[in-house]
Amino acid sequence: MSVTTHRIRATPERVFDVLANGWLYSGWVVGTSTIRAVEDTWPAPGSKIFHAVGAWPVMVKDETQVLESVPGKRLVLQARGWPMGEARVEVDLEAEGDGCRATITETPSRGPALLMRNPAGELLLHQRNIESLRRLASLAERHDVPAS
Repeated sequence: MSVTTHRIRATPERVFDVLANGWLYSGWVVGTSTIRAVEDTWPAPGSKIFHAVGAWPVMVKDETQVLESVPGKRLVLQARGWPMGEARVEVDLEAEGDGCRATITETPSRGPALLMRNPAGELLLHQRNIESLRRLASLAERHDVPAS
């Protein structure tokens, strides 16, 4: 399990607006190259984003499903990226001054991703999630990003 935290200069509600816009998913999730479709009910529990992982010519089509959604506070996802496997990804938002603290907790759950459950794998996940939170902050701190 990798836990990564980042301070964002935007309210939890604004950050959640970015999370709730499924078309922005590839803009903050490192490794996701394109969004193919977003179900109209995103980010309601059970809804999905259909994405591609990797870079041309080796792109794998897969999906991510919402397990839990609390607007302005929490989004829990089951992220798939086969053949690498799956991971449970929890994004928690906590108000802090004029912004918020965002925390990603990622736990590999199926397939070869389970091999990441060691100190070296956790370090790689942590570094990836540092960049994901940096990108999320960049989107949330902009004023021209459409809400969901």
